[in-house]
Amino acid sequence: MRVFTVLGPSGSGKSTLVEALAGLDGPGSGATAQVGGVGVRNFTYLGEDWTALEVPGGADMLALAGPALAMSDTAVVCVPADEDAAVLAAPYLRLIEEAGIPCDLFINRVDAMTGRVRDIVAALQAYCSHHIVLRQVPIRDGTTITGAVDLISERAWQYREGAPSALIELPSEMAGREREARSELLESLADFDDHLLEQLIEDQTPMTDEIFEVATKVLQHSDLVSAFLGAASHGNGVTRLMKSLRHEAPGPEALAERVGGGTLAISGPADIRKHLGKVVLLRALGAGLSTAAPLGGETLGALTGIDGKTPVKSVAPGEIGLAAKSDHLMPACTWTATGSAELPPWTVPRPPMVRQIIRAANDRDDVRLSTALGKLQGIDHGLAVAQDETTGNAILAAQGPLHARQVVQRLAEDFGIETVQAPVPPAFRETVTRAIEHHHRHRKQSGGAGQFADVVIAVGPEPRGAGFRFEEVVKGGAVPRNYIPSVEAGAVDGLAEGPNGYPVVDVHVTLKDGKHHAVDSSDYAFRTAGRNAVKEALQQVGTIVLQPILKVEIHVPSLFAGGLVPTVSGHRGQVLGFEAHPTAAGWDVFSALIPAAALDELLRALGGGTRGTAWLSAEFDHFEEAGSKDVLRAEENAAAVG
Repeated sequence: MRVFTVLGPSGSGKSTLVEALAGLDGPGSGATAQVGGVGVRNFTYLGEDWTALEVPGGADMLALAGPALAMSDTAVVCVPADEDAAVLAAPYLRLIEEAGIPCDLFINRVDAMTGRVRDIVAALQAYCSHHIVLRQVPIRDGTTITGAVDLISERAWQYREGAPSALIELPSEMAGREREARSELLESLADFDDHLLEQLIEDQTPMTDEIFEVATKVLQHSDLVSAFLGAASHGNGVTRLMKSLRHEAPGPEALAERVGGGTLAISGPADIRKHLGKVVLLRALGAGLSTAAPLGGETLGALTGIDGKTPVKSVAPGEIGLAAKSDHLMPACTWTATGSAELPPWTVPRPPMVRQIIRAANDRDDVRLSTALGKLQGIDHGLAVAQDETTGNAILAAQGPLHARQVVQRLAEDFGIETVQAPVPPAFRETVTRAIEHHHRHRKQSGGAGQFADVVIAVGPEPRGAGFRFEEVVKGGAVPRNYIPSVEAGAVDGLAEGPNGYPVVDVHVTLKDGKHHAVDSSDYAFRTAGRNAVKEALQQVGTIVLQPILKVEIHVPSLFAGGLVPTVSGHRGQVLGFEAHPTAAGWDVFSALIPAAALDELLRALGGGTRGTAWLSAEFDHFEEAGSKDVLRAEENAAAVG
């Protein structure tokens, strides 16, 4: 069995293409299923078994592509027949380049195309470091594409609705264009084959079979990317693509060599199914898999077909199956009999930047919600769950708005937990801008041993980012040495919440003087005095609110990089600059500083301004004074969280 992943932008016709490929040997062949959002389709073509993994389009779903590609022999990127839409394929081409696996391009819906194929290929080439070679040229009747000429066999094919294309004579008016395109193809192949290069230099005509052999060798080594034409909804060009996969895609032995010896399986997407629990899609390597055999240091549970209903005793090398009742198995890993390893870094999803406070609508479901989120995080490696330090509520971090909605929907449908979402309030802080000295006496008498502590402290500002500093300059033993750490601990307690309700940072507290009582003084009394002294001093001197500033790196197709300057500036950000990505063709890395409170707005603007192709990573950089509008917005968000 060979496995290939079909991916591409939304609306490019991926599902139609998979259906057309699976139906070449007759409709309804093979099983189909959904595993963790990835479509899985088994089918047979000319007596050989195949599995197609279909990754949904859209930026939110790109996290599913890495594990699917890691267990595949080759990939097909389905793209629209529109040069203006080529940028939508940029994230998929970049991922294919990082993966280093063979790839074919399928330019779909050419029946509705009005432009030139070479312009589409040129637009796609901007985002691909490997050279894209056109394997076919279109036959036109006016502006309508009615067929294609194969540039290796030099055969012309007439498209037929819902039927295999008909072999026709090469139209005379196509001869010049066909020779030109074929020469370009042969020259590209000759860069990787000395014998073919010699033939071209000596003006010899290479044999067709020899050209196919060179193409197979070159494409299996990912040296070039082939581009094919068609209209999957009409069945046009699908057979030619499938023949390329059959003759030029490597087998599972190449995958086994890529992941290393001793690997028994690769795990791809995972899911939770009723009556089965967690299931993990596995591709068997090595000697294959069987129930009750050791895998990952534990016993492999039940194995089923992709439908999750048909039990199987074993999965042969190269084949796909579902593992159930094996809770130790995780998605996106390689597995030996005794252990596991993570997949290569290129399979790791983008940082999940859409963050929401999530809590159960009914308080009685709090524990169930925590358990359910843990289970979903275990099958979805594009999802992250954390805890908000301010409210204590769970934070759901997703790949995008659609991903977040899917998680919420699963919580309701699969776990019966209704939830409420709200924005994550920014982690504001407070600080002082001038120094103050304050005296506080703590005295309490309540029948038994009393409490007494007297302190004089100075509170002042520190440089931004310096944090908290404590010192003492007490003389003459006014405060015994053993009580000074208690005063420091009390000062830390007093800084936990300032007058505006936020932690206080970048201050120093100096213990200058004080008094003690031989009987009534204690560690507790001096800690209480230190806390109250700091709180009163902060109230008197006043504080300003600080907002966190993030440093963001936006990965964006070069086409949109210039347009990000007003976008970032319009969201109160500071542009640091941008430069070409060192390894990803057609991409820039745009750096900026932006208030954390504006991150969600920036993400929404980024999605619209780059047609969903850009993504960013963010990390804390520093604090700076917040405006009144930022504080008001945070208070409104906190009220929404409840």
